[in-house]
Amino acid sequence: MSDGPPPGKDGIGELFDELEELEDIVDGEDEKRQVREAMRAATEAQDGEPAVFGRVIWGFDREDFAEAVLGSLLFGIPMAVESGTRDAGLHIAQHPLYFLGTLATAVAIVVGILYVADFQDVRVAHRILGVVPRRLAGVTTTALFTSVALLTAWGMVEWSTDPQHVWESLCICSVAFVPMSIGAALGDILPGS
Repeated sequence: MSDGPPPGKDGIGELFDELEELEDIVDGEDEKRQVREAMRAATEAQDGEPAVFGRVIWGFDREDFAEAVLGSLLFGIPMAVESGTRDAGLHIAQHPLYFLGTLATAVAIVVGILYVADFQDVRVAHRILGVVPRRLAGVTTTALFTSVALLTAWGMVEWSTDPQHVWESLCICSVAFVPMSIGAALGDILPGS
């Protein structure tokens, strides 16, 4: 009979916290690698298959990228065929603070989905320049590039040498970026990878 708490989200979270502390303490790269392997093993279900919900999610790899692209497209395709996207983008182009607010709102929503809403136990494993979580950067960058690529490919925006035209295209892409970033974040974390 075990004296410890029953396995569950809290138990796995506590174990993961302790392993993160251990990773900070150990000196050698080999020891750090072993701790990271233990973290991966701790997040797998008992039968060896990854659990969908209740897992600790950390890092951002090509599977996460593919899931983010799929989520972006799922939420973005309607934006690419809706004329309201262009109208909203042109409105934002006339109000530069709205452009900044649109981008900030999208990033705030992604932070909320990834780190606050508690859909999954998402941990920050790596930071870019020691500040920006790699998953946050990966999800938002994926959504941004997907919105630009999709809207350009489908003729919703055109890039030219005219700065005003480029600005308008960027604002239209920012409108599509909001739902696409939501889709990217959900697509990334809901499969549980």
